[in-house]
Amino acid sequence: MKIATILGTRPEIIKMAPIIAEIDKRGIDQVVLHTGQHYDKEMSDNFFRDLEIPAPDYNIHVGSGSHARQTGLMMKGIEEILLDEKPDVVLVQGDTNAVLAGALVCAKLHIAVGHVEAGLRSFDTTMPEEINRRVADVCSTMYFIPTEESAINLLAEGLSRKNLFITGNTVVDACFRHLEIAKKRGFGEQSLADLDIENMDNILTLTMHRAENVDVKERVVNIIGALKELNQMNIIFPIHPRTKNTLQNFGLFDELNDLEHVHIVKPIGYLDFLLLTSSSTLILTDSGGLQEEAITLDVPALTLRYNTERPETVAAGGNILVGSNKDAILENANKILTDSEFAEKMKNAENPYGDGKAAENTVDAIEKAFAEGMLNIAAPEDIMTSFERKMTQIDEDITVLEFEKRENALVNLVFTGEKMIFPSDELNLNGMMITYDARE
Repeated sequence: MKIATILGTRPEIIKMAPIIAEIDKRGIDQVVLHTGQHYDKEMSDNFFRDLEIPAPDYNIHVGSGSHARQTGLMMKGIEEILLDEKPDVVLVQGDTNAVLAGALVCAKLHIAVGHVEAGLRSFDTTMPEEINRRVADVCSTMYFIPTEESAINLLAEGLSRKNLFITGNTVVDACFRHLEIAKKRGFGEQSLADLDIENMDNILTLTMHRAENVDVKERVVNIIGALKELNQMNIIFPIHPRTKNTLQNFGLFDELNDLEHVHIVKPIGYLDFLLLTSSSTLILTDSGGLQEEAITLDVPALTLRYNTERPETVAAGGNILVGSNKDAILENANKILTDSEFAEKMKNAENPYGDGKAAENTVDAIEKAFAEGMLNIAAPEDIMTSFERKMTQIDEDITVLEFEKRENALVNLVFTGEKMIFPSDELNLNGMMITYDARE
């Protein structure tokens, strides 16, 4: 068996590192393809060395550009490599242009796609990431899903439960694995070492890069207004170059930079950032992945967005959506600082993303699928059988698997009377309402 992994950005490298390491540990043939979407060495290339995983076998060097240009160049380069390498399955992760390009190419070449972190939905189609993740899920064969809620999203979209694998999120594996590496090394960035982070109190780590925030002056003014009043905190802001340029264009950069309690530093390496966030009292962010890392590291998060594809973090109590609302930011930040019971509740929120074994679970599922021939994508040889979609109330002790065998059916959705749950093989359906496909 040969597994190919497509990477394009820093978050993909971070989250796929545990899976790449697990594949390597098992001696499975693998090829790693880097699209070069993040072309700055500080943003990607050095990760492979820092994270103690092999360097990519290929780099397409796409660089920056419009969505159409990036995706087109990626598809061309990916297709050429996959035709040569002929992998049995290609892994893509998340919702970037590399995921979109890789999934589309594989679908056209009839190569099985394994989508890591499948099923996330913000339901905001103005976000390019939402389009990318939805298209990737349409093209995929195996879905490696972080939570039950994400699995239910896919079931509601008509996908078969047989292809869904709730593995947990590799962000947990990555945080545990990489924090140990970071602690051994210590801070590598001089600007952080000079700030004496390890002896600093009340650290607020800020990240802000999404266009819906930084490109709208009113929102930026509101956020900066809140930061001004949070003068009891040490605000560390590794600023993205694009964000810095936008703030300068709005005439707001100097205003923020002149605040004594705000420390603006250049973008920092992942391991340094992991050490910084693990030392923080609070994280204020518009990032998606950082919402997951925060709850994994037991750090309360306030998210500068009005929706999230990580609603589990909010439901668990470790994350609060505050948008760009100055009052909401201040109210919640001050409550975390002054109300120890509230702060502890956020810190101790149960992590919805698993126990750090997502990589193991993912590779286990791939090996099993390969052994069972599930990764062979071929045109059907049997006449299509029709089916009827039905709904019924179950009033007997019977598991999902038993029901499917008896009725020649596929269970889709299960409703307990209070919530939707995932129809695992062993789930007892007594007292539940189900939808299912009855085959003729």
